[in-house]
Parts: sequence; structure tokens; C-alpha cells
Amino acid sequence: MTDEILARTRTYRNNIARYNRILRTELTDLERSYIQRRLSEETAALGALASQSIQAKFGCRPSGLGSPSTVP
Repeated sequence: MTDEILARTRTYRNNIARYNRILRTELTDLERSYIQRRLSEETAALGALASQSIQAKFGCRPSGLGSPSTVP
């Protein structure tokens, strides 16, 4: 992994941990909704980064992306 990928991974994980800590506090419904949305976005971004890292490392793409299906 490159230094940039490691730094981005660390940032996403730190943000996810921070949002989880915030969710354990008293929040209004609006605040809780916002934090949950941000948590979801950070989790998705971390997953996408992990997927990109694996693809770059092994030079592969997930099956079914960008190719027509041969199954009827």
C-alpha cells in the first residue's frame, strides 16, 4: 500500500471511531441523523478504498463489472 492509501485508511477509521463515540452521547434526532449519515458515508468510503487497494494490488476487477452477462 502506498503512504497515501494508508493515510486515507487511517483517516476513515478515525472518523468512524469518532462518529461511533458521538452516537453514544445524548443527541437530538437531527444531530443523530446527521452523524449516522456521516458514519455511513465514511464506512462506504473505507470499503471503496479497500476495494480499490485490492484491485490495484492484484490487478483484477470484481466480476460482472463492465462486462455483459452470459447467463440468461
